[in-house]
Amino acid sequence: MPSNRIDAVFSTEQREKAQAALATLAEALPFLINLSTEERAAMPKFGEMNRSFVVKALAVAEAHPEILPASLSLAEFRADVELVEDIYPLHHAVQTLLRKVDDTYFAAGSEAYAAALLVYQYAKVHNVGTGALEETLDDLGRRFARRARKVAAPG
Repeated sequence: MPSNRIDAVFSTEQREKAQAALATLAEALPFLINLSTEERAAMPKFGEMNRSFVVKALAVAEAHPEILPASLSLAEFRADVELVEDIYPLHHAVQTLLRKVDDTYFAAGSEAYAAALLVYQYAKVHNVGTGALEETLDDLGRRFARRARKVAAPG
C-alpha cells in the first residue's frame, strides 16, 4: 500500500462547526460578488505584483488630482483600493486555508484511489479462478472504458 500522508476522521460535529463558521464568514461579508468566467476573463488581471502598483497609483492620483479626467472618480478609486487593502489579510488567510483543504482532499482522494486500484487488481486476480466477481468487475471497469472519439463529418 502506498504511503499514508493523511489519517483523519472528519466528524459530524467538526463538519457542522466548519459549515457554521463558513456561514458566519459569508454573513459578515455581504458585499461579496460572483463573477462569471466571461466577466473574469474580460477584466484586467490583478495579483500580488499589481497590488503595490495600485497603491502607488492612488498616491499619485491623490497628490495630483488635476491630472485625472472627470470620468475617473478619485473617491471610487480610493474606495476600491481601501477594499483591496482591507480584504487582503482575509484573502491571504482564506487562500492559505483553501490550499490546506485542497491538499488534504487531494491526498485523501489519492490514497483512496490507490487503494481502490489495488482492490480492483486483487478482484481481477480472484475472479480468474472463481468467476464470482464478474458483474462487480464490469461495474468497476467502467471507470477505465474509453469513450469513442467523434469523427468529423466530411465537409
